[in-house]
Amino acid sequence: MTTLLLVRHGETDWNRDERFQGQANPPLNETGRAQAVGLSVALAATPLGAVYTSPLERAFVTAEIIAAPHDLEPVMVAQLREMYDGSWEGLTRAEVEARFPDQYARWLEHQRGPDDGESYEELGRRVVPALLEIGEAHTNGRVLAVTHAGPIRAALAYVDGISYEEARERGPALDNASVVELAVENENLRRMD
Repeated sequence: MTTLLLVRHGETDWNRDERFQGQANPPLNETGRAQAVGLSVALAATPLGAVYTSPLERAFVTAEIIAAPHDLEPVMVAQLREMYDGSWEGLTRAEVEARFPDQYARWLEHQRGPDDGESYEELGRRVVPALLEIGEAHTNGRVLAVTHAGPIRAALAYVDGISYEEARERGPALDNASVVELAVENENLRRMD
């Protein structure tokens, strides 16, 4: 069994301003760096076999900070990047609501977001196999992957056998710098209970 720690990156100005980031690449802000340092301190005594990361800067820098006390270099995995939010990327919630009211209303009901973005199903089809591959490469170890709320929610939906929409509705909230612990065993993901 592999223990997989999924970490959401630290805060960016876009998180603070409620802008849809998707695959845009804003950097961590001061709060986000402090969150990453806090995680680094909290996880310093936790043995890690490897650290993986989304290639987006906010995740990569978070991963570098966490990996430093372990003398590990983060390994980029493209499949761990955030969901593509199409024409919503860079817009605040208020701007999306004004420009795309029907799509925004649908998203508030935990359904698909932008028409020209990645679907929840597409997200799950790229994230879950990548996490399984990471886990299988580190049998009987503990690894950490820094990613985004979308990919973490896709993993939780898979584990719980529910749709991504249900996972969004049920929660939990995935705050910046939050950690979710899963197990990879027998080519499957499960919760650590």
